[in-house]
Amino acid sequence: MNLRDRAARRQVHKLTSATPQNPSNLKQSLSLTHAVLYGLGVTIGAGIYVLVGAAAGRSGMHAPLAFFAAAIVMAITGASFAELGTRMPVAASEAAYVQAAFGRKWLSAATGYLVVIAAVISGATISVGSAGYISVFVPLPSSLIISGVVLAMGAVACLATASSISFAGVMTLIEIGGLAIIIVSGLADGSSLISRLPELWPADLAAWTGVGQAALLAVFAFVGFEHLVNISEEMRDPMRTLPRALFITVGVTALLYASVVWIAVTAVPPPELAASPAPLALVFQRLTGLPIQTLSAIAIVATVNGIIVHMIMIGRVMYGLASLGSLPAFLKAVSASGVPVVATLVAVAAILVLAVSVPLTGLAEWTSRVTLAIFAVVNMALIRIKTTEAKPPAGVFIVPPWVPVAGLALSVLLLLIDIFG
Repeated sequence: MNLRDRAARRQVHKLTSATPQNPSNLKQSLSLTHAVLYGLGVTIGAGIYVLVGAAAGRSGMHAPLAFFAAAIVMAITGASFAELGTRMPVAASEAAYVQAAFGRKWLSAATGYLVVIAAVISGATISVGSAGYISVFVPLPSSLIISGVVLAMGAVACLATASSISFAGVMTLIEIGGLAIIIVSGLADGSSLISRLPELWPADLAAWTGVGQAALLAVFAFVGFEHLVNISEEMRDPMRTLPRALFITVGVTALLYASVVWIAVTAVPPPELAASPAPLALVFQRLTGLPIQTLSAIAIVATVNGIIVHMIMIGRVMYGLASLGSLPAFLKAVSASGVPVVATLVAVAAILVLAVSVPLTGLAEWTSRVTLAIFAVVNMALIRIKTTEAKPPAGVFIVPPWVPVAGLALSVLLLLIDIFG
């Protein structure tokens, strides 16, 4: 074993074993319910409201299969996050994994910065989107709406973690309620949902190709679940809670998405869905007879909730990077309630400045590309850790060696398809 391998092994042992001996300054208050609500809140968002039409355009009646396929891809990398997260339940998780695996501070810091950049862009994009919905009800300049929403949600994100996530959890339930209304309305005419099930399965290679193309789109609707690892340091029992929360989040999201998409393509012809600028609102109106504004109100909740959970996550990542020495030490400041309030306020300011001053058209797609790159690096880190240790530590969630290999291959493949396809 060479010096680099021995150093990597020592780093793995240090980061894995240091947590119990060096309690976090963050308050360990989050239960499995908190974690699942946070995971669903950061995963289920505006994407499903838009992607229904695009997925239906590419794969027609087979679109639900695309979302199940995307869920499988996400679950594989989710398993890698589950093992790494139970080995190292710390903030700035991705950066810590890379540091443990490769012992390169610059690479660890770069990974953490990528996570922050992607989240800030995503949070700013959601903030701009929320202004569009809110302006339907409040006729004010978008910059004023954005500023008010971002500052208000920033105040919520600075509350005690259990309180802010509970608040976001209530909004998540409302957000899911909008999808549930569509599902219940669709089930009211359940005969067609059952009788048309044979149309779900592709009959030829061309149809399967369409499913594959739609699956690439659907992957981006699942991006966000991985941020659960960044609040693992605040979980009461991360060894048990984190893996469960990750898989419950992906599973519930997959069932919701597939159900909504199946109801959508049976209620509205796929070509009509593909041509609609607001496909899910069209489905909602077709099924319930209620005005589209009703779903717009729910979309406001969805977007505002997305802002809160991004602020919470960014604050934790910046706190973790400061703890690793990759950002200034003042970002480690924690309030009396155990919240990294300085780092959270910096996150709020970054989102606000980007949202009101930078044209975001075209930037949002880079969030997904950066996320896939992070997925690839995280899977590489787990491969490295597994190959440089004599045996895994006791009590952690362990996945077979093929899991991170498959996660790496799928992440790179999707990234290449997205860039060059």
